[in-house]
Amino acid sequence: MILITGGSGSGKSAYGESRLMAEKTEQKFYVATMEVYGEEGRRKVERHRKMRAGKGFVTIERSRELGGLRIPEHGKNAVLLECVSNLAANAMFSGKNMMKDSGKLAGMLFEDILSLDRQADFLAVITNEVGGDGEVYAWETMEYIRLMGRLNSLLAEKASQVVEVVYGIPVVLKGETEG
Repeated sequence: MILITGGSGSGKSAYGESRLMAEKTEQKFYVATMEVYGEEGRRKVERHRKMRAGKGFVTIERSRELGGLRIPEHGKNAVLLECVSNLAANAMFSGKNMMKDSGKLAGMLFEDILSLDRQADFLAVITNEVGGDGEVYAWETMEYIRLMGRLNSLLAEKASQVVEVVYGIPVVLKGETEG
């Protein structure tokens, strides 16, 4: 598993796709976790679809419960999970009841992602940097920031490589550099 992080609009999705394209696999899967709300969400999804067009990705839309997802077995595969921040928000704020134990939720989401990792010959996980602005927000937002921090830490510890994408430039934080 590789973990790809960065700020919003940093180029991490394009980098993750390029990493999958470089893999010699029979199948390339794109696991989309975003629940679309409003016009801005629709535009973002459409932009990502255009980025993947013609690249041979099989898109699987799965906004929750990755542990139940089964990747079809047709030889060697590569999977791109896009993205952890959406997956975490979907789980934390689902329905009317917010899950208040961010530590427990981080563990559950981590296990779900590990389930995906066990099925993939190559897994690239896209995540976001959140909470770095030093602001204090409403309790729910602060709990989400804690959730993302804990989950990103667990993923970074497990990943063989961690890459931060800054203005489209990949910076390897952990593991071997490419090429």
